[in-house]
Amino acid sequence: MTCDRAIAADWFHRFEGAGLDGVIAKPLDLPYRPGQRALVKVKHARTADCAVAGFRWYKDAVGERVGSLLLGLHDAAGQLHHVGVCATFTQAMRAQLARELALLTIDVADHPWAGWQPAPDAAGRRPGMTSRWNRGKDLGWVPLRVERVCEVGYDHLQGARFRHATQWKRWRDDRAPASCRYDQLEVTPPAELAALFAPP
Repeated sequence: MTCDRAIAADWFHRFEGAGLDGVIAKPLDLPYRPGQRALVKVKHARTADCAVAGFRWYKDAVGERVGSLLLGLHDAAGQLHHVGVCATFTQAMRAQLARELALLTIDVADHPWAGWQPAPDAAGRRPGMTSRWNRGKDLGWVPLRVERVCEVGYDHLQGARFRHATQWKRWRDDRAPASCRYDQLEVTPPAELAALFAPP
């Protein structure tokens, strides 16, 4: 805990490598209030351009509204990896996306992730796998021709995936999906908490 802005800024940048999201700011006399949004979480904010490789339908609106977009990034060899989802849409935009993306739907056999159906291989997370948060959740997805690019906001990567769901920013019609690569992302050097909090 500190009242020094410079020290807090240093923590904000150094502690990220140890897996911490950011810092919390609050008035000195404000106690912790369970279940209330009384504190301010200051988190890292970054953007990335991702290939849109598929989508999931919105709950109770199959065929009418898109629930989330499945995002991909290419590695140095050109392989497309599933890196997370974007699900921050208004209901009107969900309906608009359903109309737009209907023109891009393809059979999974023609998709770069065709080998991931019906069972995943041992490496990494795959679309359609059981949710790590909700075992009963349907994670079925609709494959798309990989032709669209969107810009999303994210906080940081966990391994080769975005740690949390990303935030929609805009379509990037000026970018080709093949140009959406991991090397565009800001890499945070790893750090150990024990070293960060070691006594001087």
